[in-house]
Amino acid sequence: MAPQLFTNGHIFNGKASASDFPTSMAVENGKITYVGPSDSTEFQAYQNKDTDIEIRDLHGNYVLPGFIDGHSHFLLLGQSLPKADLNGSTDLAEIRRRIAEYAKANPEKKRILCKGWMHVMTVGEAKVSMLDDLDPRPIYVDSKDLHSTWCNSAALKEMGIAEMEDPDGGMIERDAEGKPSGLLSEACVLQVVWPHLAEVLSMDEKMDTLDGAIRAYHEVGTTGCIDMAMDENGWEAILALRARGCGKLKMRIAAHWIIVPGEGAEHRLKQVDRAIELARQFNNETSPDLRIAGIKIITDGVIDACTAALTKPYTTTGLSTDPIWSPSMLDPVVKKACDANLQCALHAIGDQAVHNAVNALETHGKPGQRHRIEHLELTSREDAARLGKLGITASIQPVHADPAIVRAWPKLLGPTRLTRAFAYKEFADHGATLSLGSDTPTAPHDVMQNLYVATTRKSARQPQAGDAPLNEHFKLGVAEAVSAASAGTAYSCFAEERVGSLDVGKMADFVVVDMEFEAGALLGARVKETWFEGQKVYEG
Repeated sequence: MAPQLFTNGHIFNGKASASDFPTSMAVENGKITYVGPSDSTEFQAYQNKDTDIEIRDLHGNYVLPGFIDGHSHFLLLGQSLPKADLNGSTDLAEIRRRIAEYAKANPEKKRILCKGWMHVMTVGEAKVSMLDDLDPRPIYVDSKDLHSTWCNSAALKEMGIAEMEDPDGGMIERDAEGKPSGLLSEACVLQVVWPHLAEVLSMDEKMDTLDGAIRAYHEVGTTGCIDMAMDENGWEAILALRARGCGKLKMRIAAHWIIVPGEGAEHRLKQVDRAIELARQFNNETSPDLRIAGIKIITDGVIDACTAALTKPYTTTGLSTDPIWSPSMLDPVVKKACDANLQCALHAIGDQAVHNAVNALETHGKPGQRHRIEHLELTSREDAARLGKLGITASIQPVHADPAIVRAWPKLLGPTRLTRAFAYKEFADHGATLSLGSDTPTAPHDVMQNLYVATTRKSARQPQAGDAPLNEHFKLGVAEAVSAASAGTAYSCFAEERVGSLDVGKMADFVVVDMEFEAGALLGARVKETWFEGQKVYEG
């Protein structure tokens, strides 16, 4: 392939000021071969070669590394794209209207699948009676955080919920007579809802949804992701898609195998055995672009549903919530993974869950393993400082810190604890690597929205609503946030030798963006092109 020369642009190099960015870049055989000024002897030499050189004028646009989503649910993203969207609904009436309109517009669908519901939209209630008269087909309503599913009676019936007991770490909400009333929470989603919906989809349908996820990612400049709940169903579909593409995917994927509380200690360790087995087959040496990086454990819930584990009770209820994984459950699983040199990714949102997670990684982790904690939404000063000291990656999702979706937090946590929410800058200042992700489809996968919230702490969802920035003192710089969405994530999963920055010798994964390199202007940024391994995969 002839060299491709990109000129008259701003090639991101990690520095804080755009005036320090090089103007030109060369790509050959899928890799970056030059970054620097256009008037250098080296760059000019490309144009004297006896080949058909392709020269592209960037017209002053910015070239950023291909973004790597540091926390993704890849198959679920693809499955979510055609779902009825409840995001932004203000009350039950609007939710019902949207579902009814979607059902009428999609008479061929066997099930009505919805996304974007938040407990606050229905004043904390999620009953079958609120859905049953809308359509006779099964209705599944995903909560925005994917920790709950609200169902109608038909959905509960086809899953056989009435005959089930609560799985470990999960809850089937029931009425006064003990009958399931509509809400399935935590481990119920992982162990019941997702497996059921996976069974009713054909392999071709699964592959098509993954194709859709890749296209959606390319539209926002994302060329890689870390999947944070991989299971047999998802892995089988991704391998099938890669086979359909003659052994290639236009997306680089590192996956963490989900470990559920299951049926006891032996069952939990058997799940780790499966992750170890797969990692021996699919790793950085054998399959660098599709591999099993480690395990994922969801140690607690979410603050909005009062299921995150806090050191002190919720202000509104006066109640404390135990973690889904107690330290005694966590320790043997983390130890086995660490001993096998797997990376541990521990979901921990509440400050008690974070403390437990840091303790487990400190006890069992080995130097250089680059373990990670996901979300870190409420942390003590002491635990925030321990991350960098222990080499733990802070896996953050700024779109979850959007002021428009945390309006209930002041009442749930109280004003003092609220000042400790989403302490990103503090993590970095104490030396932790930041890996910026979206947690899609729980939140928008648009990277520019993510960067905007990270750098302003203002709302990307409702920028005109007038919400005050949330803990503005924890905001990141633009270059810092872009690096966290690329180089930081690459480093977090041992991919920094191949991707994550625009350095000579690395894969030519990059995105061309029409933007101003200022925090307040990021919502106006537009992805013009996405390139994967030197080939354009999206043009906007």
